[in-house]
Amino acid sequence: MVKRQFPRPAEMAELVRFKRPELNASRRRLAKALTIHDLRAIAKRRTPKAAFDYTDGAAEGEISLTRARQAFDDVEFHPSILQDVSAVDTSTTIFGGPSALPFGIAPTGFTRLMQTEGELAGAGAAGAAGIPFTLSTLGTTSIEDVRAANPQGRNWFQLYVMRQREISYNLVERAAAAGYDTLMFTVDTPVAGARLRDKRNGFSIPPQLTARTILDAVPRPWWWWDFLTTPKLEFASLSSTGGTVGELLDSAMDPTISYADLSIIRAMWPGKLVVKGVQTVEDAKRLVNAGVDGLVLSNHGGRQLDRAPVPFQLLPHVTREVGKDTEIAIDTGIMNGADIVASIALGAKFTLIGRAYLYGLMAGGRPGVDRTIQILTEQLIRTMKLLGVAAIGELEPRHVTQLHRLLPRAQHL
Repeated sequence: MVKRQFPRPAEMAELVRFKRPELNASRRRLAKALTIHDLRAIAKRRTPKAAFDYTDGAAEGEISLTRARQAFDDVEFHPSILQDVSAVDTSTTIFGGPSALPFGIAPTGFTRLMQTEGELAGAGAAGAAGIPFTLSTLGTTSIEDVRAANPQGRNWFQLYVMRQREISYNLVERAAAAGYDTLMFTVDTPVAGARLRDKRNGFSIPPQLTARTILDAVPRPWWWWDFLTTPKLEFASLSSTGGTVGELLDSAMDPTISYADLSIIRAMWPGKLVVKGVQTVEDAKRLVNAGVDGLVLSNHGGRQLDRAPVPFQLLPHVTREVGKDTEIAIDTGIMNGADIVASIALGAKFTLIGRAYLYGLMAGGRPGVDRTIQILTEQLIRTMKLLGVAAIGELEPRHVTQLHRLLPRAQHL
């Protein structure tokens, strides 16, 4: 029999621990978010449906995005044991410079639509974390203002070759003058993908005050207050070029883009030139032979061609063919630090986060982006330690198996 006694006050006092209450509602929400999916749930509650769906959605049936996330779920890790992982080095080098972590912030358009701090929050958070920030051609903060927000950090610029080539050439010159060190020449947008959520929502840039949007705004007055009391939503780096938002967006998609444009931009750009939107081994080999400095395997977050190749599944094949000759980055579907670890193990030198960053932005502005980076970093370090890996450079293909749900059928030629 267990001997029972009356509770002793001194022993009970040891069990009682009260935390100081957090009075700031935003900080309280963000502190409770333990995963990127948690941030997404907060973002969905706090953002009007059209703006949230623009971020969250993909093209047509959203099959590419679903498959990309499923591919990361279908990973089996192979840990090593009895390794000293008391300290973990997450730093790396990419495209000629350092990064404190093996991921950076991907280019996103219309960013101030999601939350009014937009690219300033992303660039500031990236600079504080020591990782690169990428500004989109269709960004809502100018090239120069992003540099001012991240003056000591690494800024990259993503380039659409527009129908009026002089517009793109001017952007290249401005990015170079502002000290951006890497240019992402984007090749997967000859035409716009069919984003059906946007069409169903009657989505427009900028948002219009219709009966539907007003009803949607009722439980989210803070979003509309921010939108209506801050500078006009526009393509900041394109504001001097003339034309409506719709005309500029249409101009950014040009089906005539070719290797000749790549050669012209290569001759203009003084820094590293990286091609974003690579989706086949054959194109990767041709681009390396053309002298580019790096590749980003990407299907544009599933927002262009639905059923496109999954970058994470393509990665080992591209690495095998050109991994010794160039640096390879990857995006699309990354929602966990373990996804980043798996990508690095299979040959990626670097990864880029898009939606994960925007979920944090929508959930809480700059502190939300900081929380995104913090969550991914904690997951990254924990996964590395559990794998028995003390530095990014120690990750190898032996640490990961890609499990396959969809196997290609034999082709009969």
